[in-house]
Amino acid sequence: MSGVAGQQMAIVSETKAIIYDKVEHNPLLNAAGFPAWAVEYDITNDNVRVLNPVSNSFCAGGAHLSNGTLISTGGNPVVLTGDLSGLQAIRLYTPCDTGTCDVIENPSRIRMTSNRWYPSASRLDDGSVLIFGGSRSGGFINTAAITNPTYEFYPPKNINGFNGLQITSPFLQDTLNGNHFPIMMVLPDSTLFIAANTQSMIFNWRTNVETRLPDIPNGVRVTSPFSASAVLLPLSPENDYTPEVLICGGSTLNDTAPPASFSSQSPVSDQCIRMVLNSAGIGAGWAVETMPQPRIMADGILLPDGRVLIVGGAQTGVAGYGNVADRIGQSNADNPAFQGVYYNPNAPIGSRFVQADLPTSSIARMYHSVATLTPNATIMMTGSNPNLDVTTVKYATEYRVEWLTPSYLTTGTPRPSYTNLPATIDYNTQFTLEVSSLPSNTSSVRVALMDLGFATHAVHMDHRLVYLSSELNSAQNSLVVQTPPNSSVYPPGPAYLYIVTEQGVPSFGHQTIIGTGASPPVDQGAINNMLSHTSGPSADLVVPLPDVGEGSET
Repeated sequence: MSGVAGQQMAIVSETKAIIYDKVEHNPLLNAAGFPAWAVEYDITNDNVRVLNPVSNSFCAGGAHLSNGTLISTGGNPVVLTGDLSGLQAIRLYTPCDTGTCDVIENPSRIRMTSNRWYPSASRLDDGSVLIFGGSRSGGFINTAAITNPTYEFYPPKNINGFNGLQITSPFLQDTLNGNHFPIMMVLPDSTLFIAANTQSMIFNWRTNVETRLPDIPNGVRVTSPFSASAVLLPLSPENDYTPEVLICGGSTLNDTAPPASFSSQSPVSDQCIRMVLNSAGIGAGWAVETMPQPRIMADGILLPDGRVLIVGGAQTGVAGYGNVADRIGQSNADNPAFQGVYYNPNAPIGSRFVQADLPTSSIARMYHSVATLTPNATIMMTGSNPNLDVTTVKYATEYRVEWLTPSYLTTGTPRPSYTNLPATIDYNTQFTLEVSSLPSNTSSVRVALMDLGFATHAVHMDHRLVYLSSELNSAQNSLVVQTPPNSSVYPPGPAYLYIVTEQGVPSFGHQTIIGTGASPPVDQGAINNMLSHTSGPSADLVVPLPDVGEGSET
């Protein structure tokens, strides 16, 4: 049991995950005696340790810094006595071995430039984080009245003439109304791929230049509340680290229509699209495929063997709660997707989707649910709470944790193992692992370096797989591994390294840090300027929760 409803989740060590919820009446209590909304979850034994953030983390974004610290960005105003507004919040959690580390907040010194609810975040090649978009206040869908069409950095930067302050993005203005939680991926040239609503672009954050890409085909909207799943397909030396993006699901509903005109039975999209992000690929445009079922709010998860696993979500409706006319309990969606699907990007078209060997769950994983790959190469799934507060109505608040074992661990083939992984790994160098338990006659293995990401609302911020060149000496049980060539291919920060046999069976993924493990650059002048131009969150406004069943995300 997760202890708090899993709205946001990140793996922070080989044994621990951090789970954030919104402030609500969870049965666990924090150190102040109020309902808890964050925990450290032990993925080896199901133990839960309550954490103590001070601000409301409702619908926040998140990412890791280059030194391994997890940051949680944004949130919502106060809803219960005992919390601060989270709209400008930066929450810091640095993993430790003592079992005493906790969330750190200091809104008088550490905050964002402006209110952000539903922002996305990405770690950059210097180890800092870009925080992008969101709303200045709560709302089911982003509109011109509430949007925050800007981005900023943590730590603050003096860049493009904006000394630590937010910078306007025309893309965020153009993609209203459905652009909460934009899809963001750092590309191997340090630019970002960003998609929202029916549009996409390449964004050069160093020059503040937006280059528009072909629109999403067939009018499909891909960001909340029309949430699709998306991944950057594996990068490798064999493909010269050429980026290719995959986006699956979404909705064609009208983003300017009144929410009450939507239905929990509204059809959603079965479309999957791919585009290679080089000049030839962009010229060719999006390639369109079809999933076995339509999905919205599903989680797309990279596996060490190069496949993508799509799990959870719903087959009708939209994200959120309390808005559509025929909601189920409070849920805006219905018809849960109980069975996942594998997508093999290297298989021939027509045979890329496979469901046959995936189990069927009995737990609905819909709005405010999360899933992630673990170091053990299994899938952890928890949460689902399309409700204003803790409730037992249909699509109730869900605390149960499920573990899905991918097919590569059920073949009966022994799992490989290794030792001697360095604690930090610099760029463009080599290191040697001692390997064991390889199948007989193994001539080579693949080395998968993975960022397990920060998962929320079907978005997996910073999720990444980079294959590394390696040379196996079976006689000596040694594996020489070539590290990433630079910080654009794999931004400096936490990573989990799996070795994968020729049969596709992965080892345990031990943790390391790519780069030096140092904190990102700090510009005190930019910080001082940001602080002088902004004010921090406060607890002045206490908004009582409406009766359960009557609320919406406002």
